Formats: sequence, C-alpha cells, structure tokens
Amino acid sequence: MGKITLSVIKADIGGLVGHSASHPDIVATAVAALEKAKKAGLLVDFHVFTCGDDLELVMTHNHGTDADKIHKLAWDTFVAGTEVAKKLHLYGAGQDLLADAFSGNVKGMGPGVAEMTFEERKSEPVIVFAGDKCAPGAWNLPLYKMFADPFNTAGLVIDPSMHDGFKFEVLDIHRSRMIEFSCPEELYDMLVFVGSPDHFLIRAVHRKNNGDIAAVSSTQKLALIAGRYVGKDDPVCIVRCQSGLPAVGEALEPFAFPHTVSGWMRGSHMGPLMPVSLKEATPTRFDGPPRVVAVGFQVADGGLASWRDMFDDPSYDQARKTACQIGDYLRRHGPFEPHRLPFAEMEYTTMPGVMEKLEPRWKPI
Repeated sequence: MGKITLSVIKADIGGLVGHSASHPDIVATAVAALEKAKKAGLLVDFHVFTCGDDLELVMTHNHGTDADKIHKLAWDTFVAGTEVAKKLHLYGAGQDLLADAFSGNVKGMGPGVAEMTFEERKSEPVIVFAGDKCAPGAWNLPLYKMFADPFNTAGLVIDPSMHDGFKFEVLDIHRSRMIEFSCPEELYDMLVFVGSPDHFLIRAVHRKNNGDIAAVSSTQKLALIAGRYVGKDDPVCIVRCQSGLPAVGEALEPFAFPHTVSGWMRGSHMGPLMPVSLKEATPTRFDGPPRVVAVGFQVADGGLASWRDMFDDPSYDQARKTACQIGDYLRRHGPFEPHRLPFAEMEYTTMPGVMEKLEPRWKPI
C-alpha cells in the first residue's frame, strides 16, 4: 500500500453570525483551492468540513509531516478565506492567523495542526475529531479512555495485539517540554499530569509493540502563542482504528460521556463537550455548549472519498441531553467558579486589563 501522510489543519477565519458557523462561501473557496492543488499533484486527496466557525482541511499527500508546501497550501487557503470573510463582514475575520506572512510552517502561527505518516493497511479506518469552543486538552480524557481504559476499550483485555498497551507522548505546554509514558505500567504516573488538561496535553499515542502511530492531536494553544486571549483553540485529533488499535466503536465510546472542558464563552468557561452531527455543530447558547464532531474515513490508496458523519446517530441522544443538563447547571453559576475558569487560567483572557486598572486601589491589611 505504501506510506501516506494525513494532515488535518484548521483555523477560525470568520464566523457567520458571531462564532456560530462558517459561511458556505468560505467552504467553497477552500474546496476550490484544494481541488487545484490535487489536480497539480500536490495532494493525493482532500476533504473539507466545518465545526462551528472553524474550517477543517483534511489532506492526504506524500510529502511527510511538517511539509512546507502543504502548510503553505493551508495558509494560503486560510488567507483566501479570510478575504471572503472580510467582504462578507463576518465576525473575527482571520482571527486565528497570528502572523502577517507564512514562514515555512503554520505551527505557532495560529492554525491547529494534527498530522501523521503511516503505512496504509489493507483496511485503514481513520476518524478525524474536531472540537469547537474548547481547548486542546479536550482530547486528554477521550484518548486515555480509548488507549488505556479497559472499561472503554475491550480490546485491551481480549485482543492479543493490543494487550501490551500503548505509549503516550505528553506535553507540558507551560514549560515547553515532553515526557513519554508506557501504559499500563505507568498509567498512574501519567494520570497525575493528563488529569490537568490546561497544562498537560496528550500529543500522540503509539503502539508499544511496534511503535506505529495510533493517534495524534493538535496541541497549539492560541493564548500562549499570542500572549493574550485571541479565541478558543478548537482542536483537532486523528485516531486510527481496528487491527491492533481500538475498534471504531471503542474510539467513539468516550464521547458518550460529555466531560467538562475549558473554553465556551470567550474561552473563559467550563462546559460539557457535546457530541453532535456535522449539521448540529453550530453552537449558539452562550456560544456553546462546546461541540465535538467525528468524521470517519475509509482511506483507500490515500483517497478520502468514503466517509461518514459518525455522531449522526441516535445512540448519542442521551449524551446530548446530559450535556444540556450539565450546561444548565454550570450556567447558573454565572461569573463564579467552577463555571468561570480557575483564576490562574484567566491570566490569558482580557481580565488582566481589569486587574491592572484596579491595582492602585489595593491596600495592605
């Protein structure tokens, strides 16, 4: 089958009515740009979808991860989409583009990136998850459950090819360092860190027995890049399934529990992550609740034509109902924690301006 690289690059370049959706003209602009690149031989295939106000570019190619030409294609596509957003007077036009010009790689420039290169198997099912109104730590709990929790993933117990477990790459995003945990033997050590998803992020998961890539997530945090609040991070994640990896149903199962994530309104609140179909990924209530979609692909010789909307399924109705109940409960806290983010995390919002203004009024006691 040969090796193929799957790149998912996303950005919020303008919202249709606030932060609720992406405009069809922006999607059409992206499709045209990637179709041109495919005809020129730069891409093997592509797929474009949206989650809330985020534009998601899914691309297969033969250039490996961090390829300048692929990242430039994505950047140029976002720039073109931003021009459309400006003409339409969409809200936050180009808000995720934090640089004036492309400099070789979109990492650190605002867009979110998840990429992996792998040897395509006889059957290659892959799921691309995309979140809206949430931070990149939203994937910590689901990835832990997929690859380390036998109560979620039966294959860890009954499939000999998974029984040895997986290795997790974990980033400390505040100190720019990485550590690797081998699970299940280092599971408790890992949970010390990944249980704090605003500080530590699961970047990638590998099969322990052969090192094959199993999952990869975007780990860009816009506030840390810009040094101020510039928008919600809205991460993406790629998960390969079956044949020594979690079954498709095991990879989707963690989202039946709408766990709380940071983000929501102004990136400053905790809320439940609601699994929804693509057509329902248009959050409006208090700019939320946070949403997650799952687009499944049957990769065939690098092609992406065979795909499904994996959360367009009534079995997630209860999760959506639970998310609404959790949202109601948290909303009633208003500006009080735990709905508002913990005080330390508010450092990266607009709140420091208020604190600076009031600083002279503080008196010693």
